[in-house]
Amino acid sequence: MALPSGNPNPTLRRVGWRSSKIYAAIQQWRSEGRIAVWLHIPILQSRFIAPAASLGFCFHHAVSDSSTLTLWLGEGPSRLPGYATHQVGVAGAVFDENTRKILVVQDRNKLKNMWKFPGGLSEPGEDIGDTAVREVFEETGIKSEFRSLLSIRQQHTNPGAFGKSDMYIICRLQPCSFTINFCQHECLRCEWMDLNDLVKTENTTPITSRVARLLLYGYREGFDKIDLTMEELPAVYTGLFYKLYHRKLPDKYKTMTLMD
Repeated sequence: MALPSGNPNPTLRRVGWRSSKIYAAIQQWRSEGRIAVWLHIPILQSRFIAPAASLGFCFHHAVSDSSTLTLWLGEGPSRLPGYATHQVGVAGAVFDENTRKILVVQDRNKLKNMWKFPGGLSEPGEDIGDTAVREVFEETGIKSEFRSLLSIRQQHTNPGAFGKSDMYIICRLQPCSFTINFCQHECLRCEWMDLNDLVKTENTTPITSRVARLLLYGYREGFDKIDLTMEELPAVYTGLFYKLYHRKLPDKYKTMTLMD
């Protein structure tokens, strides 16, 4: 819709009458001393993106059903936080201490079909251990329980991370079932392999080989030497909790207030 003739503001002429409300709101927010604006636009209202962009809004991020734009009103460069910088992948090393067997898979859609631990990307709001248990079951049909965090890999410029950095976490899991029913769409092969064989094979990824050696060390010398266990603690925000992963802390150190 065209602006009424004689409107003195060239910005309003450029963006159209519908965007004049956004423009007026921006002027009000500036007068109130606001320094930034967040604009959430559902996908079915995407027609508002172009008018907002013409007023200076920039994309911050987008999800499946909406996008979020921002406009910095303060002095100098924008100090608004960026969107997520990392994606988080989690794998489960399901190790049976009784048989010394470890659950491994070969991905169907990889150029090199090397043995690795089953895993995948963590969902928003999903705990690391829950991701490992879920991914293992989805790929192999094996039920398991979280025991500890074993390793964290950080990698930048991962081709499959859409420009984000990549965190890859491997958890130690204990099996609750043993009959394999692997996903034919994701996996080419799946088996229980002797841990020594996984350590010795060359047909595996470097990180799988290293964690296999870590598991062998823990099996022989005690898992307390390799495990990062989890404890839930209260957050500073009322009613919220977080999970902290670290080497096991003796009980007396959890409660002591003074150094002896």
